[in-house]
Amino acid sequence: MHEGAWIEVVPATIERWADVDTLLGGDGDAGCWCQAWRGTDPARKALGLSRPEILRDELANDVPPPGFLAYLDGVVVGWAGVSVRTTTPRLVHSHTIPAVDDLPVWAIGCLRVRVGYRRRGIARALLDGVVAAARDAGAPGVEAYPIDPEGRRVDGGFAFVGIASTFDRAGFTRVMETGARSAGLPRVLVRRMF
Repeated sequence: MHEGAWIEVVPATIERWADVDTLLGGDGDAGCWCQAWRGTDPARKALGLSRPEILRDELANDVPPPGFLAYLDGVVVGWAGVSVRTTTPRLVHSHTIPAVDDLPVWAIGCLRVRVGYRRRGIARALLDGVVAAARDAGAPGVEAYPIDPEGRRVDGGFAFVGIASTFDRAGFTRVMETGARSAGLPRVLVRRMF
């Protein structure tokens, strides 16, 4: 991180929609909008909502919030997508990312740091913010599914699941290699339990 820079991590709320749109809206309605990894919520899908509309609804109604935002000196620069593993359809039914147990751990499905702000500690700050919020909310822990490029450079489009070494430094423990892949690399299930 650059000297003098200050990173603040806060829950994403409907009042912060403009900042969420800044980070996730680059591809319009066709973008991920932090929905692809969650799977289909039948009730919201039945309403015919687009991905941005589903995320807006989640921001207004879901606990935990569907994401956390990072600000560097007041500028929105990062996003961490969050859910409870046991209530996330795609994780509950996953054949490639097995459940370790049936604890309602918070799951981090994606991390996004704006171009021009990478390698400044934003992803680590997001992890620390999610962990603190999960602990404060009484969650049993936090898990995620990053890749381990073993020092090689990975295209940012594939690194959205996170890099394992960042989770290592944030106190997460590697539990198992999963059958899921990103950038041709296996994803590792990591956990930080309280």
